Amino acid sequence: MLRIDIQLQRGEFRRHVCIDEDARVLALVGHSGAGKTTVLNAIAGLVRPHAGRIEVDGRCLFDSEHGIDLPTHQRRIGYVFQDARLFPHLDVRRNLLYGRHGQPAGMRFGFDAVVELLGIAPLLSRRTRNLSGGEAQRVAIGRALLSQPAILLFDEPLSSLDQARRRELIPYLQRVRDEIRLPAIYVSHHPEEVQQLADAIHTLD
Repeated sequence: MLRIDIQLQRGEFRRHVCIDEDARVLALVGHSGAGKTTVLNAIAGLVRPHAGRIEVDGRCLFDSEHGIDLPTHQRRIGYVFQDARLFPHLDVRRNLLYGRHGQPAGMRFGFDAVVELLGIAPLLSRRTRNLSGGEAQRVAIGRALLSQPAILLFDEPLSSLDQARRRELIPYLQRVRDEIRLPAIYVSHHPEEVQQLADAIHTLD
């Protein structure tokens, strides 16, 4: 599902990344500074590779040889960051609705279904400052799904949580994996997360 062969260059940082993987959920692991987040940002269109090609599920997002570089808003990426990045001036419902793209008839992921999947119905009227870290990340995942993505990118979504909150959130990530069945790339430093969530693992040296 993922075909990447890119040259990345940012200042003194240079890396050649080549991934050819049919697994639906791929984990990227490696030491800090290995380029894991940079790879995610290249897929999302937030970083432009120096050269190469990015193909997700048969769809070309970037090809330097053929002059293809889809803008970020056309790549259909659901991105969940280390911190939830919710809007503090909006309640949970409006944070979720902010991510909603498309017309209701054409949406694969409906509002009510996403709310039920992530167990966030009791949170809809709450302000984001009153959410726990795990609750905020569930809302962030919901907002990503409501953007109607073709792929989900997770950049260490549990790194800011303590062990108890990580254990609490993993079953929701497993539900997203098993019920949504989208291609996903998951970056983590925690081996137990990777083992519970990923179908394949790639290590960046």
